[in-house]
Amino acid sequence: MKKPAAPKKQAKKNQQPTVISWRFAFVIVSLFAVFSGLIIRAAYLQVLEPEMLLEQGDMRTLRVKSDAAMRGMILDRNGEELAVSVPVQSIWADPQLVIRNRHKIDERRWHALADMLQISPQQLSDKIGADDSKRFVYLQRQASPATVDYIKQLKIPGIAFVQESRRYYPAGEVTAHLLGFTNVDDQGMEGIERQFNDVLTGKPALKTVRKDAKGREIEVLSQTDGQASNNIQLSIDQRIQAVAYRELKKAVMQFGATSGSVVVVDVHTGEVLALANAPSYNPNNRKNTDSNRYRNRAITDTFEPGSTIKPLPVLAALENGTATMDTVISTGYGPVRIGGRLVRDINGYGDLDLTGIMRKSSNIGVTRLALGLPTDKFLDMYYKMGVGSETGLGLTGETPGVLREQRRWGEHALATISFGYSFTVNAVQLARIYATIGNGGVSYPLSIFKTNKKPLGERVVSEQHADNMVAMLEAVVGPGGSAKKAAVPGYRVGGKTGTAKKAGIRGYSDDYIGSFAGIAPISDPRIAVVVIINEPSGDYYYGGEVAAPVFSAVSGAALQLLNIAPDATDSRISKVSGVPNAG
Repeated sequence: MKKPAAPKKQAKKNQQPTVISWRFAFVIVSLFAVFSGLIIRAAYLQVLEPEMLLEQGDMRTLRVKSDAAMRGMILDRNGEELAVSVPVQSIWADPQLVIRNRHKIDERRWHALADMLQISPQQLSDKIGADDSKRFVYLQRQASPATVDYIKQLKIPGIAFVQESRRYYPAGEVTAHLLGFTNVDDQGMEGIERQFNDVLTGKPALKTVRKDAKGREIEVLSQTDGQASNNIQLSIDQRIQAVAYRELKKAVMQFGATSGSVVVVDVHTGEVLALANAPSYNPNNRKNTDSNRYRNRAITDTFEPGSTIKPLPVLAALENGTATMDTVISTGYGPVRIGGRLVRDINGYGDLDLTGIMRKSSNIGVTRLALGLPTDKFLDMYYKMGVGSETGLGLTGETPGVLREQRRWGEHALATISFGYSFTVNAVQLARIYATIGNGGVSYPLSIFKTNKKPLGERVVSEQHADNMVAMLEAVVGPGGSAKKAAVPGYRVGGKTGTAKKAGIRGYSDDYIGSFAGIAPISDPRIAVVVIINEPSGDYYYGGEVAAPVFSAVSGAALQLLNIAPDATDSRISKVSGVPNAG
């Protein structure tokens, strides 16, 4: 009898090796493909793209370190610090680390961090964000040392600190308009800081290093030396600047004025010893400060100078020989008609010599002097004195004013120019004019930087006539003059008041500019001082009332600070050619 199951078992034994062989072949082929791909990829990277591997490696290990160069200091003429940079720390977060460890951070520490940053916990979360792809977010720039110390004690993962610098102005609002300020990145935004930003900013030293996985520096690959920042030394005397600002601020508040300016110039060099404006601002904390306060009014704001310009028509007449110190001008006892319009004085003064014209500030007197000159000779004195041109300060924003040119001039137009209308100047221009008079007729460009040698000047008025004008200006402050409140105890001083209506859209308004420009001391002039009080309110708006007292206080303090001996004696009579008594 046959065995039935034998053939089937044999068939199964014959099929089994076939299945195993296919699996084996698939594995072999797969492994071969994988290894082949790896070999091809390795060959590609090693032979065709080796640079990419090096780049990727460098990205993970190379770091560039910089030693930040502190911004240069701004100094006054005596080396006193006006602007310095101090080291501070800024607080930043690594969102990736913060988000990763957020569940480990105690809520009390999180709330404490938000409180120190003066924001809510939710605002803090929003600031860091939910995107963990970011690795750097500032939380607070230039934080206070107390804030930094407290946050360090919280030990919150992902919160770190970076060293920066912050600009500090020791004098605050006293020098704000001149110096300007920097932004949070220590870049100049206004004033000297902005104009000379490249000079004050140094270049940091750079070092390229390789670090290991733990952040340790293992190799220095390259190093580049930095460039030190430069200090700037101004011509400003911080002591005089402080007095000028104090007295100006007091006057602006006392007379309810909208603003004011003071400029003090060394007549022998053209150096600006003080330049102050009010109202000012605190450059160390500018929160909620109107940007209008940033304007340096002494160089940007122009105005009609009024009677402070009257020395120029008198000098023009002397220089061109149409008048001498003995000349007597009939000013009458009432208004006179010039070019179809009336020109008047406050009172009728009758016959006046040149000193009398200056002492009484006679509009009719300077008008007759101006009309007695050829037009080009009359206007040439204004141009030579710098009206309508820049002063040489070189400060951004300086507006030089305007003295228009025209082919034909009417008599009334020339008359108004003679007593300070129909053209504009700024405060520093007016200071330069008086510095030229005080310097014996030699004009220097103004400088905001300390100079070590005398600049090259230009003679625009003869020394004799300039000296005569200095004596006439002293008469204005003396008995019978219009500026008695400008007198300085112990010193002989001189100057001229100005009271000018402000021009508006529809003609002249009821607002005034009260001003005073003067020289001290008369025996050997050293400083020229200009005071501008803009739109004083109430009954006191004359330059002799609102500006002359500021001149007195600033000049008196400046002369003492400059160690200039008093020159006033019992007899203040000045011997001037043709004038037996100019006092």
